[in-house]
Amino acid sequence: MEPERAGDRPVRSFVALGDSFTEGMSDALPDGSYRGWADLLAERLAERVPDFRYANLAVRGKLIGQITGDQVPAAAAMGADLVSLVGGLNDVLRPRCDLPRVCALLEEAVERLAPACGTLVLMRSPGRTGPVLERYRGRMEELYAHIDALAARHPGVVVVDLYASAALSDQRMWADDRLHLTAEGHRRVAEAVWQRLGNAPAFDWDAPLPPAAPVRFARRIGADMRFAREHLLPWIGRRLTGRSSGDGRAPKRPELSPP
Repeated sequence: MEPERAGDRPVRSFVALGDSFTEGMSDALPDGSYRGWADLLAERLAERVPDFRYANLAVRGKLIGQITGDQVPAAAAMGADLVSLVGGLNDVLRPRCDLPRVCALLEEAVERLAPACGTLVLMRSPGRTGPVLERYRGRMEELYAHIDALAARHPGVVVVDLYASAALSDQRMWADDRLHLTAEGHRRVAEAVWQRLGNAPAFDWDAPLPPAAPVRFARRIGADMRFAREHLLPWIGRRLTGRSSGDGRAPKRPELSPP
């Protein structure tokens, strides 16, 4: 079987850029680190060529300005065959968001990366059903329309549409923090990217989950209280103090190396 190709070159290197979604939260490993869709994809790509190398520069909490300023130049210098760029949602989900600036920075990143790699993967990221998605749906869709326009203008740029996925919007695909996908969600994202790159499907990544069992009112209230105590209040505290969950954190795979 021939290895899949990025542009007209075999995929021998892959660099992933972004925030917590690409870092792999909340696909936790036994040692407490995170795996995630990009690691899963890299493992599959590595099976196709003997000298495959992978870097993951994504760091939780990063805004698009930080991704464009810190991660994009490093990735462009690596000259990888395949690059993924997923960012902007941390900006969009903030109460005050300069969406034109977010779109301009994303465009700057694409213009820097697209000529430096074989294939650049962008995403329409998934959204968990609920009030948060409905509150910010307009911003998200405007961002995704801009992503589609960028892909149309730049050869070698492809878009993976996860936003339209009914399965990934299912609340059971999301971790207790309600912001990050479970291990199953990351597995499906990896498969979606794999297929978008032209590879044969291993399974239907958008297959619906079985019907959900009814949840008792008391259990639902308890889950809401735990979410507020363990996740929502700390998140609000970071916003009020100008801190980020990624402050001082280095990328988990800063250099191209075997996965």
